[in-house]
Amino acid sequence: MEGVLVRKIKKICVFCGANSGKDVAFVNAAFHLGEVLGKRKIDLVYGGGKLGLMGCVSTAVAQHERQVLGIIPSAFTINNLVGETCGKEIKVATMQERLVMMMELSDAFIALPGGFGTLEELFQMISWAQLSIHNKPIGVLNINGFFNGLLSFVDHTVKQEFITPRARKILISATTADELVDKLQAFRFESDPALSKLKWSPSSSQKEKLDLTLRL
Repeated sequence: MEGVLVRKIKKICVFCGANSGKDVAFVNAAFHLGEVLGKRKIDLVYGGGKLGLMGCVSTAVAQHERQVLGIIPSAFTINNLVGETCGKEIKVATMQERLVMMMELSDAFIALPGGFGTLEELFQMISWAQLSIHNKPIGVLNINGFFNGLLSFVDHTVKQEFITPRARKILISATTADELVDKLQAFRFESDPALSKLKWSPSSSQKEKLDLTLRL
């Protein structure tokens, strides 16, 4: 990192599975990521609850006495569906409100292995970065090649000229937690000149949440 201007990251949002997955390496990596965040004095924002990899990473961060914030739709709290959040919990009405709050309260984003929900959250953040709604770094922790297929597909879309080389740089990847956090800290956002001119209006709702309606 010598000679590289380091971005100050105080809170990282982690997207990951509510299941543990087939490979025990996923669980170990989730715990280790939490340990790395704790040792680097970085707080955690996540989807709440204690299931699967979400529970692993949040437990590890809390054990290192860092703040943990779970943002969870109220529907998931009925009948204790996802278990008790490890730390402070904010209940929201919708999945979209949850993701907007995650974006606003975090300095960077990491995706661990997960399913459709994890992939949706990851690509929503990438899309919003491409549209200059935010300029925060986004990375995947590629444990045992879990994201190899996804990364290859993204590169394929670049070759087919659906994603620009500039936009491709938004998605960072690494095979270890320390390497990934280093890359997030060194990330420099390069906005598209045309998309950076888009105007995004603030919402009139409570707490002035971001309105993601494009004004053409």
